[in-house]
Amino acid sequence: MERIINNLSWVIGGPQGSGVDTAASIFAKACVLGGLHIFGKREYSSNIKGRHSYFAIRVGEKPVRSHLDEIDMLVAFDAETIFTHALNVVNGGAIVYDASLAETSLDEVPMMEDPAIKELKKKLAAKNKDNTVKGILELAKDTGAILYPIAFKDLLQELAEKKNDPSIGKLIRMINVMTVASSFALLDYDTNVVANAIRYTFKARPKIADMNVDCANYAYNHTKAKYGNDLRYSLNTRQIDNSLILIQGNQATALGKMVAGCRFQTYYPITPASDESEYIEANEVLELDSNGKAAFTVVQTEDEISAITMATGAAIAGARSSTCTSGPGFSLMAEGLGWAGINEVPVVITLYQRTGPATGLPTRQEQGDLQFAIHAGHGEFPRIVVASGDVEESFYDSIKAFNYAERYQMPVIHMVDKALANSVLTIKRLDPYSIKIDRGLLVEKANEGYERFTFTENGVSPRVKLGTENGIFWNTGDEHEPNGHITENPNVRIKMMEKRMGKLELALKEIPDEDKAVKYGEESDMTVISWGSTKGVILDAIDKLIREGKKINFIQLRLLNPFPSKLVESLLSRTRLLIDVEMNYSGQLAKLLSENIKREPDYFVVKYNGRPMSLSEVYGILKRIIDGKAKKKEVLTGGA
Repeated sequence: MERIINNLSWVIGGPQGSGVDTAASIFAKACVLGGLHIFGKREYSSNIKGRHSYFAIRVGEKPVRSHLDEIDMLVAFDAETIFTHALNVVNGGAIVYDASLAETSLDEVPMMEDPAIKELKKKLAAKNKDNTVKGILELAKDTGAILYPIAFKDLLQELAEKKNDPSIGKLIRMINVMTVASSFALLDYDTNVVANAIRYTFKARPKIADMNVDCANYAYNHTKAKYGNDLRYSLNTRQIDNSLILIQGNQATALGKMVAGCRFQTYYPITPASDESEYIEANEVLELDSNGKAAFTVVQTEDEISAITMATGAAIAGARSSTCTSGPGFSLMAEGLGWAGINEVPVVITLYQRTGPATGLPTRQEQGDLQFAIHAGHGEFPRIVVASGDVEESFYDSIKAFNYAERYQMPVIHMVDKALANSVLTIKRLDPYSIKIDRGLLVEKANEGYERFTFTENGVSPRVKLGTENGIFWNTGDEHEPNGHITENPNVRIKMMEKRMGKLELALKEIPDEDKAVKYGEESDMTVISWGSTKGVILDAIDKLIREGKKINFIQLRLLNPFPSKLVESLLSRTRLLIDVEMNYSGQLAKLLSENIKREPDYFVVKYNGRPMSLSEVYGILKRIIDGKAKKKEVLTGGA
């Protein structure tokens, strides 16, 4: 049997609120502390407790940018996890589960939805298997999965007796750590590294950390003694690269705002955007420094209308200011966005896309808001729309968003999404000094007769902080004269519209090409084009195809408005076959291509079931396109 070392697809699942995220966090930290790279995706339901959630982690010796549909090791807290994922375990893969679950029937899983139950019953009946955990495990075993039943509750009781501490036996959540430890035992991983990861996770509670380490060691040793090292997969520690960090997407975006000098952030709680503000709140400083300035203030408002208007007010006052939201909240912000647009306010909106419309799938992935972000609000006003392709970009784009907002004095919409926000991975340490802060035409003094919206050659007017001597101006939602007073004069209207809208051409001229669109791979007549968080999975897929001798490249669009038509035309000049890959129904980027450069993709690869694209899917469909076996529009459907 060929050993597979340091290349693993690991999935852990259980009821929402049962500690799945904590267990996955310990697994990820242990891998990173052992010098390995990881990429993790978090999937959770839109209820507080009880529904199925899971965490998928890929481990490798080199950077990992995507997940797989195939599972090398499944760790199950409950029956639903086994029913949901067991048939995705590969030949030679492992299923680690509590032995007490074996007789659980499909009909005894209260949170599992009827369509999934009916489909599973059909599969089980076709193979003459019972509608139980035992039946689905037998089916998985028939396709090569190896079963590792472990009586975790019994182990916990045994440990309580050995320690003469009955309280341990009552701490059922300790089983989470025990399942992770059993995983590492089967993978023959260094138990000391696992203990370090546990202590790091519970560093604020040393006694809890010690108890978890005891439980982990007990489960690790039991699993080793019972099953040995017969699994083909193993993880070995390597030299730690101290230039790497383990980070989550929304943390990177938040850190970018801190580095950018953002001083004021507003939000109304909404998934998945809230995590960013909560991370900033946990690290904000409210005290005044020696100059009488606060480091960072976060305000949870009563609704999204208040969030954008309060952020706009702070930006008018002179602070770097932002708000963050998701689709439904952004819908409510549309009028406030227009008010910021007509008043040339440099406010930043971080838009975490999720599945819509309306409430949609509130905890799931989609790229359905591109057209809305470009056109939100009635009337016409300029806004810059940028989209980050990965966690690292989200950090640097957060800084650039504030620079763009203040340099061109207009709202900037920074587009990310649920997949990026909830991704956890190893990346190079972020450099807070790599991007210079550009506050644009923010002046310290104002002459008598100062006009906030004075006409200038490039459309950008001198801006002052509130309280600046002679810096008197008016703000209104109406069209206005250079000093801000309301006007209905047709000639002033023409000049003001041209002033505002003309700044988009200025931005298009000044923003570097590498921040507009990037081509990856060698010259080829076959090109994949996309935007946002599909970047990682596409890069992994084309890397695999290139290793197989195929010629294909990838263009990532980063600036969506104003659209960099000339650059995109140039990048596509040698492309014969164009493949659009997006996580929405209609191909919203494709519409931008058609509108701006009159180029329609030859193939559309879309996904809109709320689950991120996997490497398995994207590689598979690109290979079919290359082989001439694909339809013009292909819909990807993978994911649990």
